[in-house]
Amino acid sequence: MKENVKRVFHTRFLNPPYADIIAQRPEIRLDKVDGEAPDQDATPVLSAAHAYQVSSARDELPTKYHVHKDLLARTPNLLIISTGGAGFDTVNVKECTDAGVLVLNQTGGNADAVASHVLAMVLALSKQIVQTNHALRKGTMHDRNAFTGNDIHGRTIGIIGLGNVGRRIAGLCRTLFGMQVLAYDPFLDEKTMAERGATKVELDELLRRADFVSINCPLDDGSRKMISTREFGLMQKHAYFITTARGFIHDERALADALRNKQIAGAGIDVFDKEPPPADHPLLQFDNVIVSPHMAGVTREARANMGKIAAEQLILTLDGKRPPRIVNPQVWPAYQKRFEQTFGTRPE
Repeated sequence: MKENVKRVFHTRFLNPPYADIIAQRPEIRLDKVDGEAPDQDATPVLSAAHAYQVSSARDELPTKYHVHKDLLARTPNLLIISTGGAGFDTVNVKECTDAGVLVLNQTGGNADAVASHVLAMVLALSKQIVQTNHALRKGTMHDRNAFTGNDIHGRTIGIIGLGNVGRRIAGLCRTLFGMQVLAYDPFLDEKTMAERGATKVELDELLRRADFVSINCPLDDGSRKMISTREFGLMQKHAYFITTARGFIHDERALADALRNKQIAGAGIDVFDKEPPPADHPLLQFDNVIVSPHMAGVTREARANMGKIAAEQLILTLDGKRPPRIVNPQVWPAYQKRFEQTFGTRPE
């Protein structure tokens, strides 16, 4: 007998208006599982679930609800993983693919918020806004000339990853400040990158030429620790390093060494290996480092947009359509077969 009810579960809060959109479809049942609940209470929901709306917050989600082989073994009917954001740090994509499970993300939903955050860091770093704020509050402002900043008009920004966020950063920097935009993205050709407002270069050239380096690529096996001692050594001494992507893309120890040795002028960091970082984290000890707690994409507007995209994409997928944001497209044939076995219709 084929399923009539389509079951979705989640463990953490949902961005509005996700629940309201799902509620418009009575055949879709949305269940919340308490992340701290005993396994015997969660098992009935997990074993019946067809979809899991999973949080992308790596360190806020209990490990047992990260999507890996152990959770997949507890969810034999699971067809779809839908992340809460653009990232999928809480999902082992390979193990999902091996199990015939489709992985979706909400890439682009918070791109405007992240791009604005990057530009805010560019401005704050170049104008030394944080340092002067601290000096005034502490009563240590004796000579304002000691905090003389730099204009950013005509400077060069190097963007690593020219996707939804990167292309918005390129547009803002080029049109607002006449900046030259370099970009490194091995998945895009020169023509596409030019259409997105950037000049395609290799990573080493970008690091050597840029006044600001912005990381905006996903975390995967290819990008993990891609910026380390050698790469920081290529940057100009007056250059700033900014990351709003994911922890583990840059080597935190190497960045601290580069700052300590004055190899670069400063940094803007929104993501860490451990989030939030401990108060005694080495990178929090530098006056020329601006930090934020993985908040670049967190605005009221962005969260509402992410919730809307996630709900609408999941409904589309449960209706048997091919969604636009698939992380593991190679799983599609296996997923089609499993979906048909469950619901009696084959996805298009």
